[in-house]
Amino acid sequence: MATITLKGNPIHTVGDLPKVGASAPAFTLTNGKLEDISLATFGRQIKILNIVPSLDTGTCAASARRFNVEAAKLANAVILTISADLPFAMGRFCAAEGIDKVVPLSSFRSPRFGKDYGVEITDGPIRGLLSRSVVVLNADNKVTYTQQVAETADEPNYDAALQAIRRG
Repeated sequence: MATITLKGNPIHTVGDLPKVGASAPAFTLTNGKLEDISLATFGRQIKILNIVPSLDTGTCAASARRFNVEAAKLANAVILTISADLPFAMGRFCAAEGIDKVVPLSSFRSPRFGKDYGVEITDGPIRGLLSRSVVVLNADNKVTYTQQVAETADEPNYDAALQAIRRG
């Protein structure tokens, strides 16, 4: 279990992020067309998992926008923004914001994702949502970088995540 904060108040997650060097847990999430999308769908691309509580918050929206800009610059990489938001809401947000380089995926049908990645929030007002985290996976789906943002209202360290993706 990890302790993070929401506006300075402690909240907890179900576990810890996968360790650097470990194989990423497989997952199946839902896209905007209500299709099941698995980790294997992205083949040997490098992946940034931009895990957020909800795109309906300013910080989550900012991270999706920033990663959308950065994704356009990356070769053989994909950025997945993952939340418990319904796929319809994620699609509306991305359309309204012009976000077209990031793949939005919902965990609404897949509660295992939050448990397997250690990011499900277990208490406090946003329990059941996912904690703001970044996980970078290489082409072999090995974890090369992780960050669980200590304060939920803060943005992730974009530069560190992008450095990890450039290293492959």
